[in-house]
Amino acid sequence: MDMLNVKINGFAVSVPKGSTVLEAARIAGVEIPTLCFMKDKNEIGACRICVVEVNEGRGFRIATACVYPCSEGMEVLTNSAKIQKARKTTLELILSTHKKECLSCSRSNNCELQKLCLEYGVDEKAFDGFKPTYELDTTTPHLVRDNNKCILCRRCVAACQEQYVSVIGANDRGIDTNIGQAFELKLNDTPCISCGQCTVVCPTGALTVKDDTDKIWDAINDPSKTVIFETAPSIRATLGECFDMPIGTNVEGKMVAAIRRLGADKVFDTDFGADLTIIEEANELVERIKNGGTLPMITSCSPGWVKFCEFYYPDMLNHLSTCKSPQQMTGAVVKTYWAEKNGVDPKDIVMVSVMPCTAKKFEIGREDQSAAGVPDVDIAITTRELGAMIKRAGMNFVNLPDEEFDNPLADDTGAAVIFGATGGVMEAAVRTANAWLNGATEPLELEAVRGTQGLKEATVKVGGNDLKVAVASSGSAAKVVMDKLKAGNPDGWGFIEIMGCPGGCVNGGGQPIQPQYIRDTVDLKAVRAKALYDQDKSMALRMSHESPAVKKIYEEWYTDGFGGPKAHHDLHTSYVARKKYNI
Repeated sequence: MDMLNVKINGFAVSVPKGSTVLEAARIAGVEIPTLCFMKDKNEIGACRICVVEVNEGRGFRIATACVYPCSEGMEVLTNSAKIQKARKTTLELILSTHKKECLSCSRSNNCELQKLCLEYGVDEKAFDGFKPTYELDTTTPHLVRDNNKCILCRRCVAACQEQYVSVIGANDRGIDTNIGQAFELKLNDTPCISCGQCTVVCPTGALTVKDDTDKIWDAINDPSKTVIFETAPSIRATLGECFDMPIGTNVEGKMVAAIRRLGADKVFDTDFGADLTIIEEANELVERIKNGGTLPMITSCSPGWVKFCEFYYPDMLNHLSTCKSPQQMTGAVVKTYWAEKNGVDPKDIVMVSVMPCTAKKFEIGREDQSAAGVPDVDIAITTRELGAMIKRAGMNFVNLPDEEFDNPLADDTGAAVIFGATGGVMEAAVRTANAWLNGATEPLELEAVRGTQGLKEATVKVGGNDLKVAVASSGSAAKVVMDKLKAGNPDGWGFIEIMGCPGGCVNGGGQPIQPQYIRDTVDLKAVRAKALYDQDKSMALRMSHESPAVKKIYEEWYTDGFGGPKAHHDLHTSYVARKKYNI
């Protein structure tokens, strides 16, 4: 590899040829502040916060570190008096049009703009003049956009583009520039898939998840309501980040203890629903193969992906499994089986799901998601919202004891745990298929579908035949898969897993927000997923069909068997072709 010799603040460092000044500084252990930069996604030099002084033999001059290339012998100053003044002035100019509501903003203490303003000692009233004002966009179930707090960094635009949908972009010019939709449409009138990836990259409070926690507090304080929580597989690997614990810490026991102390009547594990999903999906796949159904079958656990298909590939909805997601299956079982067993009217149950995914807020309002005649799930909140509830309750989360989920929905398997990572659903399904059709007693380790790549493929032996499978995560990867299917499935895939978010649920739009520097330098998807795979490896039961809770529900409730009429009524759903734009 060709290397260049440069000096960063007087210290010599050798960097690969083609490196930017920002990359060189990071190699030297110096962090240059940024607001718009996202590695490999949004390298546009728009915010001007990363300015440095560079000398290439003609004296020092100002350059933007995130896009300026290094050259042999270059000298760089990252914190000179001139640079500090330039950054401070830029921050003060940004604040001149910024809605300064730090005390009530949900991003307070976790805002990249706020952090830099404190570090540079800005005067928030340094510049005063025309200040554009915008109405809040609250039209979607999952998102609030406040352009009065937008700094035009365009990170959200890049994230939406990475998801292929690109429903947001820059409108107008000059002082009137704003981030919005074409033709000034509201977000709910566009083919937004509710993935929430824009919310985790926004450096300020311009894009936030709709807060539904007050609904839960109201339910907890209503003695006529039975409040039941369920938590998705990935939450245990990410919730700790809300309390400054190391990324990838498994906090399952503390999470259960915290929710119980919030006042929940029961705390169930969505892993149960994941195991149930595998059983119903595996049966559905076998039925399609036997009866000439539509193949390849595609998983339906991710509501962002389902919405993507409904908008962009409505003519291919018959490829989707009709199985509800684990969230919805768990809610359906609670409001039918558990409610009858415990003599509770489903109308009096408030089912709360804690999910990594903002699209879950959309999913709970879908039609055909009401097994008991009432919504399977009443309130869906994100990891961040649960973290906020725990903080409001004054708990010392780190020091809570470890507690277990409530029965009868506490039994789970390693197959369910890995649902939170891209490839996990596929691996779980193949484990059960391998056991049923090949007589395997040990769980298959499907390494080929692990990892954070957008598209992965593998060939597995099922029932003496080779089964080609594909795993995709993100809207862009989903598009590649669907375009190949439209072209006649040249790769011969028989079963496909698609997740709406890059890396799967561990990287969902509702997960804890990390500063962009961390997102650029740490593979969050891999570190979080490792916690799930480590738990899977340590569990006694690692295949979904081994779950005692799942076995029991088929013995006692779904007695007509896998995919039978009763199970189909409770655990399966339908899809609709959606109009892209409401104009």
